[in-house]
Formats: sequence, structure tokens, C-alpha cells
Amino acid sequence: MARDHGFHPVRITRVVDETPDTRTFALDARFPYQAGQFLTFKVCGTLRSYSMSSSPDTDGEVCVTVKRVPGGLVSGWMHERLRPGDTLEATLPGGSFCLRGDAADRPLVAYAGGSGITPVFSLVKSALATTRRDVGLLTAHQSVGAAIFRQALDALAACHPGRLDLRQHFDDRDGLVAPAEIQALADEGADFYVCGPEPFMALVESALTAHRIPPERILIERFAPTAPVDAPAGPQEPVAGTVTVDLRGERRTVPQRPGETVLQSARRAGFTPPFSCESGDCATCMARLTDGEAKMRVNNALDADEVTEGYVLTCQAEPTTPDVTVVYED
Repeated sequence: MARDHGFHPVRITRVVDETPDTRTFALDARFPYQAGQFLTFKVCGTLRSYSMSSSPDTDGEVCVTVKRVPGGLVSGWMHERLRPGDTLEATLPGGSFCLRGDAADRPLVAYAGGSGITPVFSLVKSALATTRRDVGLLTAHQSVGAAIFRQALDALAACHPGRLDLRQHFDDRDGLVAPAEIQALADEGADFYVCGPEPFMALVESALTAHRIPPERILIERFAPTAPVDAPAGPQEPVAGTVTVDLRGERRTVPQRPGETVLQSARRAGFTPPFSCESGDCATCMARLTDGEAKMRVNNALDADEVTEGYVLTCQAEPTTPDVTVVYED
């Protein structure tokens, strides 16, 4: 049987202003999770995934931290409307941006830009609490006032002298982060965790690669698709096949197009299918393949039993047979 990817009510118990545009929402949620994971919320008729800043090893409550994005439908609504006592609909925790079980003796080095500190903060707390690993952390913010968890990180470093090498970078004081600054923390035997705006993550990945860090040691958390989410621009000749989508009791069929995911086909059919991360991490877009076959580019959300039962991440699944049919389950 598939795991529970449905939505469940969670009540807000506290709201904490971290910076002028960032708030932490503490939740009355009694579920197990791993440091670095996220929750997907059903808000304003759409879905959004937000990382947990709490650690299951150090914190007694589940917390998600949300930065308000200018013009952001969901983040703006959460900042303006949500108060203690309000209830949200959320999935159970998901995501693979977690501490690796075989790395207990390896140093951990993390790079966090802006609100990318949210899952990294969770990872660092768990690593310090449950292992003897040395931890290096570089955070990058526009200014001291924009630095999320600045004081909490300072306190954590004070509690773990010699183990946590904390370097907080502020653009207005230090200029933009340079590759040499990134490489200064790069212990060749470490595991590396990266989260933040796409340009920041690209810079870190490039600097680490140039420093001869193996790609398999670099784990990057993205909440934006790494490829276009819509079909390529320009004329597209259909291939000899179809994609049939069953969503909310309605069934539509469109011709297959080369390189197009099932999610893209569903949109082209006029549906508004569920999705969130579009990077293969959250399972919000999962559907059951009932006819034909498809190959997923990335799968960090479904377990082997679910794949055997025919479930796919439609944001990652490309048809490999002439005709495929997927059914989105309520």
C-alpha cells in the first residue's frame, strides 16, 4: 500500500518574527520526521512546500520558517493571516535533504543563502546533537538585519566550540560571496549540503567542483524546477502515442510530445494537476500509472513498493511506451 501522501490538519501554536520578512510557525504536529525535511501545505487553492527549521533531536515542536516573497500569493497570505490557533492542511514530512546514515564520522559542511538556512539549521542542530562530526557552516545574507537565525546560530557555535565553524557573510559589509570563501571550508572528506537562491547554489556547486569535491558528496536542496516546467517553445511534432490523464473524475487524452513529462502533458490537456517542488522530492504530483510505462528522471519521494504499484512522480515521468494513462487519486 502507498504511503500516506494526503493532507492532515496541523494547528499553529506560536508565530515568531525572525526578520522583517521571515516568520517561523510552530505547529502542533505529532509525526516523526528527519532533519532537513519539509512539509507541503494546501493554501489559497494551491500547494507550497516549506522546510522545517526545527530538529527532531533538539526541539520539542515542529516548526516551519517562511520568508515572504514580494507578490507571493502563499507566503503573503501566511504572513498576513495566520495566527496561533489557526489550522493548516499539510502532508506528512517529505524530502531527501537529510543526514546520510553512512556518514557519522565524516565532517559536515553546509552553505546557506538567505532562507536556505531553514533546512540547514535543522541539519546542523541534529548533527551536533547526535554525532561527533565537525560542522562547518557558511551563511550568506544581504545584511545583518536580514540574517535568519543569526543569534541562534551564534549561541549554537558558543555551545559547541571547536566543532561548529560558523562564518556569517553579509553582502553589504563583505561584498558578494567569492569562490575562495566557499573553498576555505571545503574539507575534502566532508559531506556538503547547499540551499539558497539558484545563483548562490550554482556558485557554491561550481566552487566545490573546481576544488575537486566529488559530485556525489554534494547534496543540493531546490524548491524550483531545474528545467523549464512547460513544453519547449516553438512547434512540437507529436510522436506516435498518447497521454491520457484522469483527474477529479474527468479524463482527457493528448498526443505525446518528445521530452515532455506527464505533468506537462496534463497541463497541455487543460488540467491544473497538483504539484509543488517539480524536482522529484515532494510527491505532491504523484499519480498511478494504469496503462503503459514511464521513466522518472529523479525520484526522491516514492519508495520501491509505491513504484512497483505503479505510482510515478508526474513532474519527472516521461512516457516510454506509445500510450500511457495516469490517474490522480483524491
